[in-house]
Amino acid sequence: MTSERTRAWTPPAAIDLRATLGLHRRGSGDPAFRYGRDGSVWRAIHTPDGPGTLTVRVEFDHVVGRAWGDGADWLLDALPAMLGADDTPEDMPIHDDVVAGLAARSSGLRIGSSGRVWEALVPAILEQKVVGAEAFRAWRYLLQRFGSRAPGPVPHDMRVPPPQPLWASIPVWEWHRSGAEPVRMRTIRGAGSIDVERHADRLDVLRGVGPWTVAETRGRAVGDADAVPVGDFHIPSLVGQTLIGERVDDARMLELLEPYAGHRYRVIRMIGLHGVWPQRRGHRMSIRDYRAI
Repeated sequence: MTSERTRAWTPPAAIDLRATLGLHRRGSGDPAFRYGRDGSVWRAIHTPDGPGTLTVRVEFDHVVGRAWGDGADWLLDALPAMLGADDTPEDMPIHDDVVAGLAARSSGLRIGSSGRVWEALVPAILEQKVVGAEAFRAWRYLLQRFGSRAPGPVPHDMRVPPPQPLWASIPVWEWHRSGAEPVRMRTIRGAGSIDVERHADRLDVLRGVGPWTVAETRGRAVGDADAVPVGDFHIPSLVGQTLIGERVDDARMLELLEPYAGHRYRVIRMIGLHGVWPQRRGHRMSIRDYRAI
């Protein structure tokens, strides 16, 4: 077992770890993410220094981070940013009682920056235009097959996502077995043409990467509190139902969010946590199994 590194950090305000870090969880079976029974959050991350495992727990007025692996020091250095040290939720304007109520219930939410663009981009591509369960299945399979075992005192099935160069070498048949169809495989392989860690502002030049994928990536990786995932199947209806009591499309959603420019992703996150889900109409999107084709 690798040696443990520890850091204590006092945040400027109370932090809700699940609300802040939970968006990195790709389904309940994500091999790179765990919730601890003691309220801690565990993540396996491939850092610039190599694989690492980070666990974070709130203790009284401070946060304690513990890390293992070659990436341990990097993870602890990045801990404040991950927890939103640079975020400014107090700057968000409040224009109505609905948003005021959401803000009050989301006081511990921070928009943090993971600092790992590739590990946010790949699962976002896998989630393009499919139901979550289908994308989570592919992510789980690929990490179990090609991820490395997470360092530290973790469950045996916890995995560190592969580094960017390795994704290009995953055989076509393994993509098929994961359930990801060729278009998403090609998009991920093509994304390896640029150093996304250095060029997070150029993701839209990648073939197959549109505004939705860019927003989903930036919200997680660089802490973009204004990233709006236009083109999402659920978000416009959720935003509309919560803010004005009716379903809306992307255009109307953008109108409703315009007064909160600079904080639109924050509003969406608050609505996702505490908003009003619209009544379901019609059939759910089916979970495809590309592996059987």
